This record gives sequence, C-alpha cells and structure tokens, in this order.
Amino acid sequence: MKIAVSGKGGTGKTTIAALLARTFMQKGFKVLAIDADPNTTLAFSLGITPEEADKIIPISENLNLIEEKTGVRPGSYGSLFRLSFRVDNIVQKFSVESPVGVPLLIMGAVRSAGQGCMCPANTLIRALLRHLLTKRKEVVVVDMVAGVEHLGRGTVEHIDVMLIVCEPNLKSLETAKRIFRLSSEMGLRNIFSIGNKVCDDFDEKRIKQYFKKNKIPLLGFIPYDEVIKRTDATGGIVDISNPTTGVKSIIRIGERLLEKSR
Repeated sequence: MKIAVSGKGGTGKTTIAALLARTFMQKGFKVLAIDADPNTTLAFSLGITPEEADKIIPISENLNLIEEKTGVRPGSYGSLFRLSFRVDNIVQKFSVESPVGVPLLIMGAVRSAGQGCMCPANTLIRALLRHLLTKRKEVVVVDMVAGVEHLGRGTVEHIDVMLIVCEPNLKSLETAKRIFRLSSEMGLRNIFSIGNKVCDDFDEKRIKQYFKKNKIPLLGFIPYDEVIKRTDATGGIVDISNPTTGVKSIIRIGERLLEKSR
C-alpha cells in the first residue's frame, strides 16, 4: 500500500505520517517513510535529532548523485541528460534508519511543471518516486507538500490512498477541498480526509458538515492531544506503546486503511 499524506502546513500531517508508518511497522509490515515536503521535518517525528537530520542531503540536492544518474550536473545549462537510469539502489544507499526502526528517505523539493520540471534533479526524483510507488513491496508513507500537482499524473496514479489532514478552521478546510479536487482530477480514487486537533463537538460537526457539502469522504477524527503537542514541540518521540487518545485515533485510522486494502 502506497499512502500520501497531504494538507495545509501546520495541520499535523507530518506527525500523522510518522505515526502511521510506525503503526504499520508494529503490525509486522516492512515500511518506508518518504519526506517529499520541501520543509523537511519528518525526520524529527521519527526520532532523528536536528543535528543528525542536518547531515542528511535530500535527493534533490545531492549533486553528485544527480550527475551520476543523469549525466549532467545541476546548473549546467544547455546540456542533454539521460532520461533512463537505475534508481533501485538509491533507497539502500541513501535512506536513513530512524531510532523507531522506520527507514527514511528525504526526497526534497519536487518542482511542478510550471516551475520548470525538465531538469536533471527533477527527472531523477520523479523516476525515483515512480519506482518507490510501483516496484517496492513494502508500505510506503509519503509526507507531501499541500497539493499533488507537483508530482504529475505519471506518479500520482500509482498512489493507493491520498489522506488529506485538516483542522477545524476555514483556511485548512478550503485547502483540503482544493487538494481533493486536484487529486480527483488527476485520477486518484481513494481520497480521504482526516479531521485533526478536534477539541469538541462543535469542531467535529463543522468538519462533518463541510465535507458532506463538498462530497469529500471522511475517514476519521483525531482529538486535540496535549501530549502530542508537547512531544512535537520538544522534538521527542511519541509513545505508541502506551497511547494517548490522539495516538489511539491515528492507530485506528491505520487499521481502517489496512482493512480497505484487503
């Protein structure tokens, strides 16, 4: 199963992506976590310290790797580069084993078509994403930037599930609606929303009404969790062996996804 987690910045999508990856691993699945958000913070949610994370070079910024695979060093204007190359050995060489046991691959920024996607770096990471989503046998959880247009149809079509994380405020809900529309237009079928940081019945009702009005499937709610907030703030690892209410909700969402994949 290949899962993409998207949503407006600050909604908690990175924390949810990390906890879903850990949930699947605990249930005996081989898991790979991918950070495809230019604001690369998934490492922290998997227990990697800022000092160690700073040492990791995102694939999109690894000039030597890009040159090795495409034949052109980024910034070399006017040069022709290879469009076909091996990417199956990149995970083994460049993924990082996190303290919680989930291997992490930091992809870095993926430029959209409007930003000039025909460059060696973008060609490499698009090819790598396609490989990860079509050839790898493990569960792949991708922490994405809000939206899907930067991936292109050739990559998006291989995602099994798109999860859109939102908070109970208008900006977040409107972003979720936009992501849902773009995902649908690009051919994704299994698109679900998750209401996060829900404080009370008012928040839950607001999210339900909004998604019902816009015909967006709702997979579940995650209550506001002070423990998750404090752990994220201090850069600690969320305890899933003794889960809080919020963590239990994320685990249940992971279980629902497994049921839908059968």
